[in-house]
Amino acid sequence: MKPANPRILTINGGSSSIKFALFDAGDSLRRILEGAIDRIGLPEAALRVKGLNEADNFSRLVTAPDHTAAVGALMDWIEERNGREVLTAVGHRVVHGGPKYNEPQRITAEMVEELHRLSPFDPEHLPEEILLTEAFHRRFPNLPQVACFDTAFHHDLPRVARLLPIPRRYEAQGVRRYGFHGLSYVFLLGELARLAGTEAAQGRVILAHLGNGASLAAVHRGKPVDTSMSFTPTAGVPMSTRSGDLDPGLVWYLARSEKMNAKQFNEMVNFQSGLLGVSETSSDMRDLLDRETQDVRAAEAVALFCYQVKKWIGAFAAALGGLDTLVFAGGIGENAPPVRARICAGLGFLGIELEEKRNAANEGVISAAASRVAVRVIHTDEEWMIANTVCRVLGLTIGKENDHESKKSV
Repeated sequence: MKPANPRILTINGGSSSIKFALFDAGDSLRRILEGAIDRIGLPEAALRVKGLNEADNFSRLVTAPDHTAAVGALMDWIEERNGREVLTAVGHRVVHGGPKYNEPQRITAEMVEELHRLSPFDPEHLPEEILLTEAFHRRFPNLPQVACFDTAFHHDLPRVARLLPIPRRYEAQGVRRYGFHGLSYVFLLGELARLAGTEAAQGRVILAHLGNGASLAAVHRGKPVDTSMSFTPTAGVPMSTRSGDLDPGLVWYLARSEKMNAKQFNEMVNFQSGLLGVSETSSDMRDLLDRETQDVRAAEAVALFCYQVKKWIGAFAAALGGLDTLVFAGGIGENAPPVRARICAGLGFLGIELEEKRNAANEGVISAAASRVAVRVIHTDEEWMIANTVCRVLGLTIGKENDHESKKSV
């Protein structure tokens, strides 16, 4: 039986933050509030909440030396707010599902054990994500929890796209291209179908999720054809602090020239590279766009990002045998007209032509009337996707009123 006032909490754990949102899953899937605990591990860790009610809008310091303490502070506030009965279920974004998990499902003790075994696949995310599920289970042992795997969308990539050109024995160990941002891509395909029709969503589509983490996916007939991230989220285009693709020979060079070990190399390519590494000043695209006329390093970081994304679009158009729709999403993709313009410049041979005023205004469709390829800007919403997935897994029917308008943030 469906609860009278179902409440779905979504959890998205990062390396130094926990983002969350609370949804009412009654007649429609409606966001009640959203927030985050930032700067985990630092003295100035803070809980920030933004909601429909004035009482839910606040920011306060919390003691959060690690993720377990941080989620404890979050659960304390949830109980303080409405009592334990407020939650119907919790949905977790789990970045890596490895070779086994290709569908969202309820979290069990057996799954947690398997995720522990998978931790070497993604040491930057999985250990903290496991801690979060365990913390909720200790506080709310009867509360259903659902794992939503970010790799699931890409699970059935064509074999030629999955294979990595290394000795075959590693494939048996699960080493392959996995791809990430799957929750975002599923959401964007649904929005594309709603906005442009089923035919457009079934066509040759490139989805560009460009944010702090950035990746692209080639999709045809609603199925993934290829994606830029690979075995880990470090691969593909340059990101805020991640390098994207590099020459593997760099590992041996730095080991010889700087005595750099594997852990130090991993730290460099994940947290010291990308926009931050090239600019030497900031990992934030907004800062770099503001400084690029005065700082050549900022200008080069922006240029490199745009150039690499452009290259991936060209490659994926080749893999798709042409292109019908290009979608920009994510913090950069949705809010940086100059970046979109530079990425699309020179792609007229693929049929991509932007309309300058539409692009500058961040309109939903930014392609020119004569453009053979429709270029769209679509706001992605991974939290809504998680909540919707939880409802589906638990059999919570959310009614005909559950249209995409209810996905808008508070």
